[in-house]
Amino acid sequence: MPSLLLEIFSEEIPARMQGGAARDLERLFAERFREAGLAHESLRTFAGPRRLTLVVDGLPAAQADRVEERKGPRANAPEQALQGFLRSTGLTREQLEERDGVLFARIERPGRPTGDVIWEITWPVLLGFPWPKSMRWGPMMTWVRPVKRIVCVFDGKIVQGGLGGVAGIEFSNVTQGHRFMGSGEPFSVTGFEDYRRKLAENFVVLEAAERKARILERARAVCAEAGLELVEDEGLLEEVGGLAEWPVPILGDMDPAFLDLPPEVIRTSMRTHQKYFAVRDPNTGRLAPRFVAVANIEASDGGAAIAAGNARVLSARLNDARFFWDEDLKAGFEPWLEKLKGVTFHAKLGTVAERVERIAALAREIAPLVGADPDTAAEAARLCKADLASGMVGEFPELQGVMGGYYARAKGLAPEIADAIRDHYKPQGPGDTVPTAPVTVAVALADKLDTLVGFFAIDEKPTGSKDPYALRRAALGVIRTVLEGGLRIPLREQLASAFALLSVKTWGRPIARLSDLEVGEEDGHLTLVEKDELAALREQDLQADPPGFTVEDDLRNVEALLAFFADRLKILLRDEGKRHDLVDAVFALGDDDLVRIAARVEALSEFLSSEDGANLLAGYRRATNILKAEVKKHPAEEASYTEAVDPARLSEPAERALHETLKNTLPEVEQQLGLEDFRGAMAALSRLRGPVDAFFDQVLVNDADPAVRLNRLRLLSQIRAAADRIADFSLIAG
Repeated sequence: MPSLLLEIFSEEIPARMQGGAARDLERLFAERFREAGLAHESLRTFAGPRRLTLVVDGLPAAQADRVEERKGPRANAPEQALQGFLRSTGLTREQLEERDGVLFARIERPGRPTGDVIWEITWPVLLGFPWPKSMRWGPMMTWVRPVKRIVCVFDGKIVQGGLGGVAGIEFSNVTQGHRFMGSGEPFSVTGFEDYRRKLAENFVVLEAAERKARILERARAVCAEAGLELVEDEGLLEEVGGLAEWPVPILGDMDPAFLDLPPEVIRTSMRTHQKYFAVRDPNTGRLAPRFVAVANIEASDGGAAIAAGNARVLSARLNDARFFWDEDLKAGFEPWLEKLKGVTFHAKLGTVAERVERIAALAREIAPLVGADPDTAAEAARLCKADLASGMVGEFPELQGVMGGYYARAKGLAPEIADAIRDHYKPQGPGDTVPTAPVTVAVALADKLDTLVGFFAIDEKPTGSKDPYALRRAALGVIRTVLEGGLRIPLREQLASAFALLSVKTWGRPIARLSDLEVGEEDGHLTLVEKDELAALREQDLQADPPGFTVEDDLRNVEALLAFFADRLKILLRDEGKRHDLVDAVFALGDDDLVRIAARVEALSEFLSSEDGANLLAGYRRATNILKAEVKKHPAEEASYTEAVDPARLSEPAERALHETLKNTLPEVEQQLGLEDFRGAMAALSRLRGPVDAFFDQVLVNDADPAVRLNRLRLLSQIRAAADRIADFSLIAG
């Protein structure tokens, strides 16, 4: 079957945009072909430094005839409505069909040759292509860079059309190869295989995956020849794969004197400014005074001149880095902290200096919970953001934290403080490790909790796919740190503390000192109260609150943040194979200890996968449904369901057996829960399975005697209460 080849040839496309452009091209054309009724066998896209290519195989020679039926107005509708419908369909009143008083139009559309349809599909995609950034050129054309040619060939023939009135370009079958190494002359193509072959002959590697594999293979080879190892970098490989059509890795020399700089500085300078790969000595594991640059040409001298030129540029960059390093060492932490007083973190959340105060106070609160010294944790937190004002981080923002750790060691600060400054941003993604040193954990948790609390307080919560302040990542970082470290942290209390700190240190609310506050509960709602049981806010405090912010808002946000954590935990546990409804069922108990929640979910998952667990869940639902039905009929009785069962009214053997089992089992369930042996608690609960089954098989709950009926409902209420001590079984699906 015929194939389509489309190539948009332009000036250099930024490497970071190429992958997204290929995906967008595939998506947009797939949608257009589907709308046009053109089925196809495969649709592939390719992106490179100067071309964006689409290949569609297995297209039909022509569209199939199509019949479209459109519903119109009622037959007695006003004449104006009828005429509008006729104009939209191109039919007359006599050609409409009336069914049940409603008019329908049957529009027959004969199929057209595919070649005629392609131009109609192509030009809207090209004119409205969603580049992250684009430039306007030509009368109406916008593209990421000026377009030079458009190849559009279907079944070996040039598709008639183009963007002549928009960009002055007509479709053709002519493209060109490598800017320097190709023949220098444009060449024509008849289809994709001819196109790919001629590009290769003209030193163009079409597939991005092939370019990356070529870079990696040859870079490793040139390093191995020198007895060295390539420091692999997937992100850099992705980028340089989009910079060269014919990539040629070259090993260059670096001045060894620069090796006294921190290795992260050297690697970042290479990566960010020059797109070079670092090289290490396999014997020591340290960086070697070499680098790998990726050229876009096979030089006649083997790349010696290119390597020498790149070395000179790298030396200039590293000289700049050395200057920042030396100047930063002269400055030190206190001047940087002073500078942070003039740096706004967020217009509604104060300066970075105010944020540091909050983090330090919160780290002091968290420290005892994670085995850290409070004073050390507070000092590490006080210094953790200082390097944001350093010259090196100003040049390389990605080194924040890392440089602070180096500067702390250079100033002779305690190793645990230097480590905490270096690692408090961790984990920064799913592949990153979590901090384990107690002081680092305290600072890392304080940093992330302050971020979450601050942006929830000003209603900057994530929405849909938008999360500009990376709050989802922060919450997952807290969860991973707590779970992987087995940390027993009362999350609700820490969130309330963080909101109190925000109020005191940023908005100036005269609440009490943080140490004088605790989380309480009143009428089922979370409150923040003084430990002497006086109200935390007095009337004058309310008057001092900033507009739009009240303590009641803070407390609502605590619950909102707990729900946010529950959602993130669902995602984390789902990736481990756990069901999201089990997380809901456990969170509904009001527990805020993430370690305990995860352990309970694990045990619950195992329990429900067993026959006893599945059957007990069925019994729970049956008991719950009966209780709900009876509440509707006798609402006044509901309060008495929790009263003790009267053994004297248990006449049936099955109900006496169930009552006896409940009496013996419930204390054991409570004991195991107190020991946090959730598997043991569920094993005890599983002993209810047989008596519950027998009860429903042999006992009629709705006995004619009202007292007997109510006694049996209390027995069912005990079944429900026993299960709900484990989790809220009503939230469990399946």
